Amino acid sequence: MVERLKKWYTLRNQILVVFLAVMIIVLAMVSFITLKQVSSLVKKNAENQIEQTAVEAGGRIDSLFKQLNTATKIILTNQSIQSVLEKKYVGEGIAFSELQRITNLMNTMLANSEGIYSIDLYASNLDRLVPFDDTKLFDHIDRKWIEQADEAGGKLVWIGEDPQNPNYFLLIRRVNLMERRFANGGYLLIRINSRYLQVADQNMQEQYSILLDKELNPIFTNYPGEITPDSLKNQSTIMIHQKEYIVTKQMSDETGFTVLILTPVRVLTERLSSIRIGIIISGIMGIIIYLISSWFLSTSITKPIVQLTNTMRLANEGLMALNPQVITVNEINELNSTYNQLVKETNHLIKMVYQKEIIRSHSELKALQAQINPHFLYNTLDSLRWSLEEKGEEELADIVVSMSNLFRYTISKNAKDDWATVKEEFDHIQNYLEIIRFRFGDRIKWKLMLPPTLESAKIPKLLIQPLVENAVIHGSGNQLKPCTIIVSVESDSSNENMRITVEDDGAGMDEEKLNSIKNLLETGGLSTVNGKGIALYTIKKRLQYYYKEESEKFFSISSQVNQGTKITIEVPINGGDL
Repeated sequence: MVERLKKWYTLRNQILVVFLAVMIIVLAMVSFITLKQVSSLVKKNAENQIEQTAVEAGGRIDSLFKQLNTATKIILTNQSIQSVLEKKYVGEGIAFSELQRITNLMNTMLANSEGIYSIDLYASNLDRLVPFDDTKLFDHIDRKWIEQADEAGGKLVWIGEDPQNPNYFLLIRRVNLMERRFANGGYLLIRINSRYLQVADQNMQEQYSILLDKELNPIFTNYPGEITPDSLKNQSTIMIHQKEYIVTKQMSDETGFTVLILTPVRVLTERLSSIRIGIIISGIMGIIIYLISSWFLSTSITKPIVQLTNTMRLANEGLMALNPQVITVNEINELNSTYNQLVKETNHLIKMVYQKEIIRSHSELKALQAQINPHFLYNTLDSLRWSLEEKGEEELADIVVSMSNLFRYTISKNAKDDWATVKEEFDHIQNYLEIIRFRFGDRIKWKLMLPPTLESAKIPKLLIQPLVENAVIHGSGNQLKPCTIIVSVESDSSNENMRITVEDDGAGMDEEKLNSIKNLLETGGLSTVNGKGIALYTIKKRLQYYYKEESEKFFSISSQVNQGTKITIEVPINGGDL
């Protein structure tokens, strides 16, 4: 899985992905904002149109009621009708010609009034005068409407659907006798055709219209199911057959009627489908065009780089090849030209430096060993001189034996003798310290601790002895009190490395001298403080030669004044560059 991801994790694919992601984000934002603005505009226009329809329906109903109010007011204020009703009110007889005259008057009024089907005239005793017959007013309507007409004091009162004919609606109005201080002279019962109260828009499919009276009772509705008008009046949307409808309300100030129009949300947004499809198609085409353009652009940029990378990869196989010239942008041409020039110079330098570097490495090692041997021999002979002056010749044989062992271990011309076991190195240290004792006597003591499991481990020859010599010279040599030198070897928890420690309880160094030695070891300087540090520098260089980069993390030194110095080396148990 990781290999597959690495295969696709290329510069060209990154350029493609970034460019395409930016394009998709830009197109998505533009499409979203455009669609949102257009949707809001279309929906608002549709809502305004529906609201205008409701306003027009309410206005038409108000106009009808104004016409009814005007027509009935003309009738009830007509002198002939007032005269007939007044005679009926005082109990006088009414001539047939008078009834025929007011009948013709009312018929003429009906002919000039649109929407009014009929107007019946009743006397105060509820007898019907026009058309003349023996029926009573309460034969057509409930008495409560008569009471409401009396309470209205001459205003139109909406009754509702005619119980005798559902195709008509009824209204009642009391006639006040102007000559009798507006006493009750009778009633006008008006019938209007129900089709004049229809508010449905025939051009809008699935749209439902409802007309409610003051009591929220349905006057007209084209919805086939049952809808609670009270619930509609307090909601802006409603769910009908799992479809969402917008409720548009318009209340008439003239009649108190409420017009409710239920419009499917889908109808308001169906015109957005074509816009949405157009935006999506445009976005897809833009992405395809941008993808193709980005592919050509990224290929033209990355192809020379890939070719140059493949050529550079050959250097890992030891072949520094020239990269052919390509036609591309100036920056990549410059990079290609620089690489080719580098290859030419590198190949030339490899031929000149390779053998020289090998010879220099061996010469440096021999030079380092040459620095150790004279220094060591000088101190050894000096120790021998002091011992011969202070002691008799009977101990000379022991000293010569120890020196012979030292020379035999130190002087070696065979490259294989550059390495020795830890046991051999410890024997060499023991010989060295035996000779040193002739000089320092009881002022020098030592402890050598070597586990049997590490005796056969290989280390560079003379790796530990210079550190012991350093401890003798700078630890015990700078004080009169006895000095103990401890040399120990132990393995770490993983049994892969061994830790070599040389420590003494001698004079030690202050922090300034210690930091100076550490800085000189880091920079490679040979001119150390008061001649100190040569052995440390030599050991560090040998570690770098035999153990390469591992030596940097396995060499440490610490010291305190009058408490001694401790040097630790950690190297692999299995040896270094044998």
